[in-house]
Amino acid sequence: MDLVTLADIRAAQNRIGDVAVRTPLIPAPWAPGNGQLFIKPEMLQPIGAFKIRGAFNKIASLTADERARGLVASSSGNHAQAVAYAARMFDAKATIVIPDTAPAHKVAATKALGAEVILVPPAERDVVPRQLVADRGYVLVPPFDDAAIIAGQGTIGAEIADDLSDVDLVLVPVSGGGLISGVATAIKALRPEARVVGVEPELAADATDSFRTGRRVEWSPEQTHRTIADGLRTASVGVLPWEHIRAYVDDIVTVSEDEMRSTMRTLVVDGRLVAEPSGAAATAAYLYARERLPEATRTVAVASGGNADPALLAEILAIG
Repeated sequence: MDLVTLADIRAAQNRIGDVAVRTPLIPAPWAPGNGQLFIKPEMLQPIGAFKIRGAFNKIASLTADERARGLVASSSGNHAQAVAYAARMFDAKATIVIPDTAPAHKVAATKALGAEVILVPPAERDVVPRQLVADRGYVLVPPFDDAAIIAGQGTIGAEIADDLSDVDLVLVPVSGGGLISGVATAIKALRPEARVVGVEPELAADATDSFRTGRRVEWSPEQTHRTIADGLRTASVGVLPWEHIRAYVDDIVTVSEDEMRSTMRTLVVDGRLVAEPSGAAATAAYLYARERLPEATRTVAVASGGNADPALLAEILAIG
């Protein structure tokens, strides 16, 4: 199985340059410890999450005839918005299959971008898109298990290495694995001595199980949907991402629900950044799991998205 290369990621950078924001590295002097923490704030993207990078790269890579057939994707919300946003730029029809447990504000945002939304039980989120491909001829835009998607997400890693050439540690949230696959590919190509560590919720730790056992492990939707981090509820990492994880990722650690909640509050109050639970996971590992991380002088935590449910965010801010 061919892995994505740095050349693929550089090509994606050129392709998405006018669409995705080149997010800065924001110092986090409020973080404890002797080293430096930098936040990569992907909540600053047009749709509030990193997913626009991969979705646009994939859709831009299709032929005009393929886009004319219509696009279909499955997502809990951020990939949904990214595909809808990119499809609208190409004047292509987008149909998004979303689990009926997804946050209502993400569903509404996807519809507002012009996509047709089909709500299904979580167990059917990956089944229905394949049916639509077969029945209607739509072109699938996968959320993570695709080389163009991985290359697009990998532009985050290229930006980190270009902007902080002596980075020691990069913390990346893990769900289906497309983000960490691309980031790790770029980091290991540009800064081989740096460590790349994945972060996921304790209640959706399929990637951790996979990493520890050396084989892809699948959790049930009932298990993964216990976490508040709706963007990290995928039941298993994808086939292609798994090969990248095996090749380039140094470790995967977990964080608790309370740690993600607390980190969301810290990012707002101290960092002036709004992160959803998934987007807070990597920073939570730095704040609460330092003993499980490699020693590092300069660490980057990827804050993958900021599409937080307003009610949840209000609840978390009120607690402090």
